[in-house]
Amino acid sequence: MSSKKVKIAELTAENWYDCCELEVAAEQAEYIESNAVSIAQSKYEPALRPYAIYAEGKVVGFLMYNSVQEELDGYWIYRIMIDKSFQGKGIGKAATELMIAEMAKLPNAKKIVVGYHPENAGAHHLYASLGFIDQGHRFGKEMAVIKYLTD
Repeated sequence: MSSKKVKIAELTAENWYDCCELEVAAEQAEYIESNAVSIAQSKYEPALRPYAIYAEGKVVGFLMYNSVQEELDGYWIYRIMIDKSFQGKGIGKAATELMIAEMAKLPNAKKIVVGYHPENAGAHHLYASLGFIDQGHRFGKEMAVIKYLTD
């Protein structure tokens, strides 16, 4: 799906519950926190930026990133999920591109980092297709890949 049909919007009183109702496919559930947990986390960690993902006017996903640099001197993507009934349509990739464009506006943004479980093939494919590089960084059970915004 083209990024013109996909939009991201900050989480609000009007869309937060729609995000809570979204579900990943059963085989993905072990790799990601629920959106409700992520939304609660964002209320206690003010640097986190939660967003609803829209496709053709409907909430179909959720994403969240940190607006403060962390490990590896990068801004971290905390969550990206697309509801199981909307997966496989390019929405996740389009939303991630929009998120990267937002993150690139952050102060001194030179790299974006995301961690995911090595067995999460969908996440691996998505991030590799967007230019994230595995340089061997590991945090607990997750691998961390980096996208450089500048040369």
